[in-house]
Amino acid sequence: MAEKIKVRIVREDAAALPRYETEGSAGMDVRAFIGEPLLLKPFDRALVPTGLRIATPRGYEVQVRPRSGLALKHGITLLNTPGTIDSDYRGEIRIIVANLGKEDFVIEPGERIGQLVLNKVEQIDWEEVTELDGTERGEGGFGHTGTTS
Repeated sequence: MAEKIKVRIVREDAAALPRYETEGSAGMDVRAFIGEPLLLKPFDRALVPTGLRIATPRGYEVQVRPRSGLALKHGITLLNTPGTIDSDYRGEIRIIVANLGKEDFVIEPGERIGQLVLNKVEQIDWEEVTELDGTERGEGGFGHTGTTS
């Protein structure tokens, strides 16, 4: 089993702790901390509180990602995905939820609305040069490596 990283967390009242739903899960499901159901009409978005504040360790970020089941079944996704919770942020985790589906969707209190993934990060120290080394790909961009068929 991989080593676990300790992350300090503060939760409001009865806010649920994020948790891994299966032994092999990479992400911990996080729940909506709302007092009443929240209606999202098609193409609406809302900033949904979680009631959680964390102290991400230095050298790490916590990514906020959509849940695949909500995306497939209802068209519910998260904007700014993956969102990043930086190591120096101490405010409440709030999640930008969007309804890209064709029907209204109701977020219920305590509903699993996203997942949190801890990720190690490195910071960049820019080295300014006049040109870059060449590669086979060169400047080939979007669609350069082939078609989607």
